[in-house]
Amino acid sequence: MDWGGPGFVITIIAVSYGAWLINNWIRAKHGYELEDEWGGKSTKKEDSAETKRLKAENRELNGKLDEMQDRMIVLEKIVTDRGYSLSEEIEALRDKPSTNRADSGVPLNLDKKEQA
Repeated sequence: MDWGGPGFVITIIAVSYGAWLINNWIRAKHGYELEDEWGGKSTKKEDSAETKRLKAENRELNGKLDEMQDRMIVLEKIVTDRGYSLSEEIEALRDKPSTNRADSGVPLNLDKKEQA
């Protein structure tokens, strides 16, 4: 192997660059400051007040969206249920002719005593 050739020098540069990338990836994964190309440290920017407000609003809206999705699932179950015929029952009541409005409904028989 030729130790002074361009292939060896390029290999050393590639290995060094790869090690620097892996080092920064591990540091970023664990929350440490990152190094730049010249050995300096770059700190993580703190969130501004507007960013914090937007994140809180985003969490609130995601919560509302989850609640609405749950409600939508319940409504879909009600509407797609085969036993759901409320609109048909209402239409049947509308079509039914009623001669005396006072007689409509269920008789309560409040005046009569219950016979055992």
